[in-house]
Amino acid sequence: MSSGTAATMRALIVDPEAPGSLRFADVPEPEPGPGEALVEVRHASLNLGEIRNGTGRPPGTVMGFDASGVVLRAAADGSGPATGTRVAGLAVGSWADRVAVPTESLAAVPDPVDLADAAALPVVGITALRTLRAAGNVLGKRVLITGASGGVGRIAVQLARRAGAYVIASVGSPARGAGLRELGADEVVVGLEPVEQPVDVVLENVGGPSLVAAWSLLAPGGNLQSIGWASGEAALFPVNSTIALAEAKSLNSFGDITRPGPDIATLLGLVARGELSPEIGWRGSWEQVTDAADALLGRRVPGKAVLDIGSAASARPAALTTTR
Repeated sequence: MSSGTAATMRALIVDPEAPGSLRFADVPEPEPGPGEALVEVRHASLNLGEIRNGTGRPPGTVMGFDASGVVLRAAADGSGPATGTRVAGLAVGSWADRVAVPTESLAAVPDPVDLADAAALPVVGITALRTLRAAGNVLGKRVLITGASGGVGRIAVQLARRAGAYVIASVGSPARGAGLRELGADEVVVGLEPVEQPVDVVLENVGGPSLVAAWSLLAPGGNLQSIGWASGEAALFPVNSTIALAEAKSLNSFGDITRPGPDIATLLGLVARGELSPEIGWRGSWEQVTDAADALLGRRVPGKAVLDIGSAASARPAALTTTR
């Protein structure tokens, strides 16, 4: 296209002066690199971390990471899905009409899977799947999941149970525990005080005092995967709490979301076979993004919040909200 006539698209960008620090704007359409596909976005989902921290990014930044849609233009290098394929992926700037996605970050969506469900999976699914893998074989082991009512927690409960673990789901209130037994939790507890026996693995989503308390519950040789820091509080370990005359315990950080395509495909396959529920707790038009963000920050969303974008948004009632 000649200079001065570059294509534009609608997107949600950071604006510190706007409600919720977000507003719609017309921005240049992305130019995919050789190993990137251009995807028409139909749905995108929100993650707590991006809502809390992402709006502090430079003004004009297009928000979003999780997306599903249809490939408009396949990657020039021949990699990845063909034009017309329904896909889900991890894509920077996904709260937009279109997004350029590295093909190693894309997966084809099986026919039985709704695109809205697919959009709920990438960040939380990759996090739950990879931290459970890092914890090793959990068959027959006691696995504690804190912050279990959130997006990562609800996927982790299902995957841990599927792997043969005894699953303890910790939540912030009785209401937040709704539905977790149906997903596979053997116990649902409020806080950590009710957990009396040591655990072998912890998937820790809360941080702060919860991280310290979870560490104290680990059996010798146990492993704690530090996933998130939803509390926003510091973790202050008592003196000598990391020292014991027993088999060493370990604490691992997490943040590896590189080359997620194959793992997204694994998760989508589980959904297609009815073995995993994406757990969408809020869904509506992207015109309602501030409502979705407020609900997520206020802990009123069990699982994920999903935005309908473009034609998907116009095809649904403007104020649709669903809870499962």
